[in-house]
Amino acid sequence: MYKKLTILPLLACMFWPIQSVYADSNDLDEFRSKLTNEWLLVKNDRLRQIKTYARLEDGKRYRSFKVEANLDVSTEALARVLLDFENYTRWFWKTRESKLIRQNSPTEYMVYMVHDAPYGLPDRDTVIKGTIEPQAKNKPYVTLRVTATPDALPAKPPLVRMIAEEMTIKFTPTGNNKLEMTTEGYFDPGGVVPAWAANFVQRSAPYAVIVALQRMAQRPEYNSKSKQPLPFTIYNYDNLP
Repeated sequence: MYKKLTILPLLACMFWPIQSVYADSNDLDEFRSKLTNEWLLVKNDRLRQIKTYARLEDGKRYRSFKVEANLDVSTEALARVLLDFENYTRWFWKTRESKLIRQNSPTEYMVYMVHDAPYGLPDRDTVIKGTIEPQAKNKPYVTLRVTATPDALPAKPPLVRMIAEEMTIKFTPTGNNKLEMTTEGYFDPGGVVPAWAANFVQRSAPYAVIVALQRMAQRPEYNSKSKQPLPFTIYNYDNLP
């Protein structure tokens, strides 16, 4: 059976079943020809209230992505999933390993991840720096900024180190354990990967990741009121009303 490659995340960042790539290549080429530096709607799921977009930016090998979603989860439950790094293997597509390297402060951390690759391609790993901007009185949302720091750890051949992973996640509570979430990002898996293949992932992966994220955040261990305090700061209580 073929393995799959996760480009990451959010997140996102996943590769595809190899056999499906060829079936969709013509559609992908047609879609790519329509892309500019303006956001183009890729998917609009009205039932789940999820929209995904893509665009091509100057100086980048692959397309950038954006996701807009209304989720039936609380801010704290979503934060618990996103900050529970060891359990990314339970829900983030084909993540073989995920661990916290260190917590620099209540709002900054470093994470190491390994993603499976298709047969014949080396697996990928990534070192990520995350920064949390807590909700405050004049900022009614939480922002999580993620960027790849490939030189933060020595290379681990035969793994190929991802060279770019830029993501900004903003989630705004709208009441009754619901929130609006907007994610923008860009990934470069490093090494030799056909552009059409990586772009195929960035077209389909963001939607799948958001669906899985919401399901995970609805699990009892993340939304129960009797849980342990968060190890990171998502609210600036000094500045809240």
